[in-house]
Amino acid sequence: MNHRSISMIAMSLLFCAAAQAQTVTGNAAAGKYDSAMCEGCHNAHGGFKTDFPEVYHAPKLNGQSAAYLAQCLQDYRSGARRNPTMKAVADILTPQQIANLSAYYAVAKGQKIQ
Repeated sequence: MNHRSISMIAMSLLFCAAAQAQTVTGNAAAGKYDSAMCEGCHNAHGGFKTDFPEVYHAPKLNGQSAAYLAQCLQDYRSGARRNPTMKAVADILTPQQIANLSAYYAVAKGQKIQ
């Protein structure tokens, strides 16, 4: 390997590290807008149970950690967590929407968010 190849690899690694270090800050008020798609299953009368495609319980989201919720959505998107409905939802969310929803539910413990 020549000096130029090593330099190119080092620069690529630096760019990757910088991209991973950037985090998107969530806006709870903006997350409230997007939460409508979540409310039908989550937080409705203590959570929702469905029987298609399998029986599962949709947990309440209010008060969960923002980091936990964001990671869950990313895991559904990547396939690390498996649920066809949540995969479809996670696939259409932008990183900003994920951050906003996570921020919204982290502070939504029954109070109104303006």
